[in-house]
Amino acid sequence: MFEALSAGLFNGLIYAAVAVGLALIWGITDVINFAHGEFLMLGMYAAYWLYTLGHIDPTLSAPLVAVALAFVGFLTYALIIRRLQKGPAMAVILATFGLGLVLRQIAFIAFSPDYRSLPDTLVSGSVTMAGISLGRPQVVTGLIALVVVAALFVLVYRTRWGHALQAVAEDRQVAALVGISPDRVNAQVWMLGSAAVGLAGALLTTFFYVFPSVGTVFGLLAFVAVCMGGFGSLPGAFIAGILIGIIEAMTGYFVAPAMKTVSVYILFILVLWYRPRGLFGRW
Repeated sequence: MFEALSAGLFNGLIYAAVAVGLALIWGITDVINFAHGEFLMLGMYAAYWLYTLGHIDPTLSAPLVAVALAFVGFLTYALIIRRLQKGPAMAVILATFGLGLVLRQIAFIAFSPDYRSLPDTLVSGSVTMAGISLGRPQVVTGLIALVVVAALFVLVYRTRWGHALQAVAEDRQVAALVGISPDRVNAQVWMLGSAAVGLAGALLTTFFYVFPSVGTVFGLLAFVAVCMGGFGSLPGAFIAGILIGIIEAMTGYFVAPAMKTVSVYILFILVLWYRPRGLFGRW
């Protein structure tokens, strides 16, 4: 049971890293990026091919993948989101949803539907902590995800730049009057959120299969975590991501592995039933 609980905790940290990137974009720019999972898929394929063709381990290529995904996030904002933000909100939602479909289909065409995995990496094997045996890739990925989330929290809540982000999220017009460019801040947020999910995707290749629709799995869980946590709340997304990982693990241990995802959505419905704005949402 303790092994299952520990594994759920480290998986939850990975979910939290993906969810915090989505919550950052949603909370600051007020845009729901339904292509967020596909960005993770791009990060996974980038790390996979860097290992396959260039023999660069995912733990080493993760920063490169993060930079590449930051550029993807910037292009998405500059070419699509910025042009549509002045229109109906539904236009932006449909644009990100359509972008996700396009990226997924391109991956199917370019890489085929095959499931791919990497052989031994620098973090392969297992580790024993307090008598509990865990996969080293999950532990390393979870700890790096924790560091990334902590760095994001420091940037957003403890720096001058982070105060500018919060000002834009609170009132774009007033922020512009005091010299803060909402357009520049939005672009930076898209880059930061996309870099976070790209880093998580690269590290996931150390123990998870790579396939074109992998983004759907993690993207949907990230969306659930953000909604459960409080619609754009970074602390809420972090706590909800960890909670999802633990609930999955405990359900698989006590009930059945096939019920893991079902239990997450049951919990999601119950949370929103009693707290429609999420665990950390404002009332």
